[in-house]
Amino acid sequence: MSKSSNKTPGDSLNSTDRATNQPQLKVQQSPDLTPDSPVASKDNYQLRIFRSLRQIIRAIELHSRKLDTCHQITGPQLVCLMALKDESSLTVKKMAQIACLSPSTIVGIVDRLEDKGLARRVRSTLDRRSVTITATEKGQHFLSSRPSPVQESLEIALQKLPELEQVAIALAFEKVVDLMKSEAPEKVISTTCPEGQRQPE
Repeated sequence: MSKSSNKTPGDSLNSTDRATNQPQLKVQQSPDLTPDSPVASKDNYQLRIFRSLRQIIRAIELHSRKLDTCHQITGPQLVCLMALKDESSLTVKKMAQIACLSPSTIVGIVDRLEDKGLARRVRSTLDRRSVTITATEKGQHFLSSRPSPVQESLEIALQKLPELEQVAIALAFEKVVDLMKSEAPEKVISTTCPEGQRQPE
């Protein structure tokens, strides 16, 4: 009487593979969509970039709230005031360029800085339409001991890095900004879905 075989179907498959001298087939799993995934697809890279940007935006928002609570100034207000540290005066347009904010937003920020006594508008005596923004004495004093516009932990960590690494990080962020600006403005602001990509009604 022959002995019953204890081989499983998998054992039979392996035996057949060895007998035919064919490599054993292995099921390839899709790469995990996690930031530390060793294998990354195109979509995975985009997801990682999106998640990183969202975390950065969230951290900036939280730090701005902290600044407002502890120092009675928001992040955008602080950045605009810091822009006046190196320039004796700035126009709304120039400040908007430095702070990467719209001119209309800058007008509101300057209003609040004036209410706090940190900045003031100065109208030109030659052209009454020309208005510049300067820091007040109180504003200059505030800047001398200002809080960090970014999280203190980030500021300290950056300062500990070699200068080349700091430059590399700055260039990487600037590259991302350039990539986001690479599309034509009229395409960016268009609300029309590309042909063939309209969602079903």
